[in-house]
Amino acid sequence: MKRKVVSVILATAMVASMVAGCGGSNNASTNNAGTTTDAAASDASSDTSNDAATTEAADAGDAAADAATDADASLADKKVGVCIYQFSDNFMTLFRTELENYLVEKGFSKDNITIVDGANDQATQTGQIDNFITEGVDVLIINPVNSSSAATITDKVVAAGIPLVYINREPDEEEQKRWSDNNWDVTYVGCDARQSGTFQGEMISDLGLDTVDLNGNGKIDYVMVEGDPENVDAQYRTEYSVKALEDAGLEVNCLSDQVGNWQQDQAQQIVANALGQYGNDVEVVFCNNDAMALGALQAIQSAGRTVGTDIYLVGVDALSEALEDVLAGTMTGTVFNDHFSQSHSAADAAINYITGAGNDHYIGCDYVKVTKDNAQDVLDMVK
Repeated sequence: MKRKVVSVILATAMVASMVAGCGGSNNASTNNAGTTTDAAASDASSDTSNDAATTEAADAGDAAADAATDADASLADKKVGVCIYQFSDNFMTLFRTELENYLVEKGFSKDNITIVDGANDQATQTGQIDNFITEGVDVLIINPVNSSSAATITDKVVAAGIPLVYINREPDEEEQKRWSDNNWDVTYVGCDARQSGTFQGEMISDLGLDTVDLNGNGKIDYVMVEGDPENVDAQYRTEYSVKALEDAGLEVNCLSDQVGNWQQDQAQQIVANALGQYGNDVEVVFCNNDAMALGALQAIQSAGRTVGTDIYLVGVDALSEALEDVLAGTMTGTVFNDHFSQSHSAADAAINYITGAGNDHYIGCDYVKVTKDNAQDVLDMVK
């Protein structure tokens, strides 16, 4: 079963209409008003009964609050091991910072939360996982260097009897099926990268062919800058950004598709080379993340091109710098990769395993399409 988490922060700040559309609290208010009217018309013995019930409910609420406090306190001595594929990744820096803060807020001791840098090397991360198992951590939260290594990671962690929460980099469907088939304490928390790719393509298709087809050949001529080719997010963002254009009835032409490994400097060089080779025929630059989009922007500006005038550029993650570029018009758009919802959900999943509550094997959340219209709202949230 897949469960989707909706970000309360986003719903409050950006989707107010969703709140207005929820009728539960209004109905409850109406029902309570009716009950109050009935109670006012009842006899004295009924009033006494209601008072007793109210006292009992209050006592129950106090007991529940005390239990919650005790539950939080019981987490203080629990050990959490967190493996991040690479500390230098901008998005994962936001993620791990929010994850640690939220774990502490939920009752874990900061001294018992260990977060390690895999340095984008699977052998290094495997050694870190082995160390955590030896130390006997109570739960592991892993952002794998290579998603293809998930089966090996799962086997050793499950064999050690440690619950496992994967984050950000999604293991494939076959691997997730093993968790369900064996009823293992393993889950994945993250967003569906197909949605982020779709949003990128839609931001370009929404501009219209007449706007984007600057060379007049009737096609969208684009350059694609991919992240890690083994990463399912990179694969889906690459595929679905183009698919969104085709689904909108647009003809596409790929001028260049290169791997930038999520790195700003690599993307800058890739886009500089593409602009040097194809010149004004480059109409759109798709980047699998914002770090690479920022590198692409440097190359675009160095080539004397202007985003929004003679070229279009989109990324993913909604980094602060990228959002400022969207507001300034120097980036066409980005996609908010909600690190608040994801990190909080990962921590909550870890707590559920520790307390015995358990989890679904997939916990998902939504991306948010970001253009100039809503970039300030997102920037206010992430700053």
